[in-house]
Amino acid sequence: MVQLKSPRELETMAAGGKIMFAAHEAVRAAVRPGASTLDLDRVCENFIRSHEGATPSFKGLYGFPASICASINEEIVHGIPSAKRVLREGDIISVDIGVFFGGMHTDSARTWPVGPVDADTERLLRVTETSLEAGIEACVIGNHIGDIGAAIEGVVLKGRLTVVRELVGHGVGFQMHEEPQVPNHGKPKRGMKLVPGLTLAIEPMVNLGTAATRTLSDKWTVVTADGKRSAHFEHTVAITEQGPRVLTR
Repeated sequence: MVQLKSPRELETMAAGGKIMFAAHEAVRAAVRPGASTLDLDRVCENFIRSHEGATPSFKGLYGFPASICASINEEIVHGIPSAKRVLREGDIISVDIGVFFGGMHTDSARTWPVGPVDADTERLLRVTETSLEAGIEACVIGNHIGDIGAAIEGVVLKGRLTVVRELVGHGVGFQMHEEPQVPNHGKPKRGMKLVPGLTLAIEPMVNLGTAATRTLSDKWTVVTADGKRSAHFEHTVAITEQGPRVLTR
C-alpha cells in the first residue's frame, strides 16, 4: 500500500535527512587506503547515535548485522562491513545508509573513490550520479514512475553503461521499504502517477559491464556477474506542489 506523507511528516523526514547528509560526510572523511569497511560502519553508527532520537535504520533490518551497507568495486549493494575488507588505493566504495528519526526513515547512498581511479571508473561515478539527478528532475506531479526510470536509463545508456534491473528504488518513510517499487529503467507515462506526499528512494545502480548480477554465499552481497565495477547513488525525494524536494541533500 502506498503511504502518502503529511507536510509535518515531510519535515520530520527532512530533519532525519540532515543527519543522514552529515553521516555521509563523516564516513567520507574516513575513506582512505587501509581503512576497513567495519571502521566506516563504526564511524557512521557512532555519528548517527550521537544525535538524540536517531538510530541506524539498517541494523537488524531483515537480520542485517550492520549500520551501513559497504560495497567495494564489483559489489553492487548490501556488502556487510568487515575488518577483513580493507580499502586500497584505486578502489571505489559504495556506502548506503538509513536513518530512523522521529518515527520516519530516510535512505541515501553514495559511491566514493579511494584516491585516484582510472578513467572508466571516473566515468562510472560521473554518469551514475548524473542519472540520479535526472531521475530526481522527473519527480514532478503528473509524471509517472516510468518517467523516473526512463530518465535514469537514458543518461546511463548515453554514458555507455548498463542499469541493474534486478534491484529497484522504493517508497520510504514510515517503513524503510514501502510501495511503490521504482525501477531504474522504464517507459514514460507508465506505472503509478506521482502525487503530492509521495516519498521515494531514487537509487540508480549502474555497471561498467553487463547488467547481470549474482548474490554471494553470505546471502546479502550482490555483485556484478562479470566482475566489473558498479556504482550506487541514492536520495530520498518527496513529491511536492513546488517540485521534487530532496530530503537527504
